Amino acid sequence: MTPRTKEQNEEIRLRRLAQIRKAAADVFLNKGPLLEIRDVAVQAGLGYGTVYHYYSNKGDLLHDLLWDALVRAEGWLEAPRASTSGEAPNGRHFGLAAAPDTGNIEAAADTRNGSRETAAAAELGPVAAAGVRLMQLWAEDQALYLLYKLAGEGFASLPEARSTPILAAYRREVLAPLAALLETERVADGAAASGGNAAEKPNRLQHAEMLLAALVGCASISLRRGKLHEEARDIVRIFKF
Repeated sequence: MTPRTKEQNEEIRLRRLAQIRKAAADVFLNKGPLLEIRDVAVQAGLGYGTVYHYYSNKGDLLHDLLWDALVRAEGWLEAPRASTSGEAPNGRHFGLAAAPDTGNIEAAADTRNGSRETAAAAELGPVAAAGVRLMQLWAEDQALYLLYKLAGEGFASLPEARSTPILAAYRREVLAPLAALLETERVADGAAASGGNAAEKPNRLQHAEMLLAALVGCASISLRRGKLHEEARDIVRIFKF
């Protein structure tokens, strides 16, 4: 048998890590901090020793899972489905890197999804349409949903030394762009910043944080039922954007 090359070994390592992290996200959503490495091994269909080789404790696993999800979350407001390859314009994948290649069928489906999202933006407005896109990403990648859920809790499941950097990055890469979009839509709707008591105007980051927390809560049931992708638009209609 020909020995594997260094590149092949690295590809196997990365695929195994993705498999373990995906399984960990699924388990954490059901068990929370009670998650154990053994649970992840069962969910991933791997031996306990295999998972333990990569992660000897659940703290390291959760930390890496969240950072990995945060990388995928960056730029979701710009064009999360701009490409038919499942890849964002900046080259990042939104939870689809390990998905099998289904060729033209998948490309056609993505094209239809893009058309529906364009129509949704016109029908619902940019903030509501962004909410639909976000929940559809959650449906495809539960690690992303876990990121937003734990962000609403200040990443309390992590030690402070680890929660502080990821919370700062989340606010910069996720909350700040959403806050800017909310402000743009507010001004477009005629609620100009001039006039009024500045102290009464909501903090934009706080507004974005509350909106995402509300979406996380409303999406929970649909996600567990496997219906979030198709029910995302109904959920955003609950809110007055």
